[in-house]
Amino acid sequence: MSANHDARPTARIVRPTGVERSFGQDEVIVTKTDLKGRITYANDVFCRVSAIEEAELLGRPHSVIRHPDMPKAVFQLLWDTLRSRQELFAYVVNLAGDGAHYWVLAHITPSIGPGGDVVGYHSNRRLPDARAIREIDPLYRSLVAEEKRHHNSAEAARAGCDLLQELLTDRRTSYDRFVWSLASGAVA
Repeated sequence: MSANHDARPTARIVRPTGVERSFGQDEVIVTKTDLKGRITYANDVFCRVSAIEEAELLGRPHSVIRHPDMPKAVFQLLWDTLRSRQELFAYVVNLAGDGAHYWVLAHITPSIGPGGDVVGYHSNRRLPDARAIREIDPLYRSLVAEEKRHHNSAEAARAGCDLLQELLTDRRTSYDRFVWSLASGAVA
């Protein structure tokens, strides 16, 4: 074995199959990451639903499960929120290792160490209500369509953020209130 050989399996390209996967209403998907978003912990529910073995997940970027139908704008909002040491709730569609997809209502928080510094991130995900997904899916599709009009990733994220803000302003709400209105069944 050469000195620079990585013992982990190489990353593979996963293409969406259109098959939707679910998990139990009482189950919670849990992951922890370091400051760069590399997975340091994944519970058994996450491994099962994502169809990826724990050994293949640890040390990999959390984006290993990023679905192409997930707007860059929501991830920009996520990272901006986490950098300000705040928590965020978000609806996320993930791509499993076998090409299936699954929706979650994610709660992502910064993990604070004993010295008061952010040392990583923690996320709990629950099964979202189907009504919420019916509402959020077309919104995300419009954001992704706008983002695809831009060739540069940063420009795409910015355009998606601008459109998201415009749509939320039209609804006279914030992303947080919008997510909670979907979670509670009272659409904003």
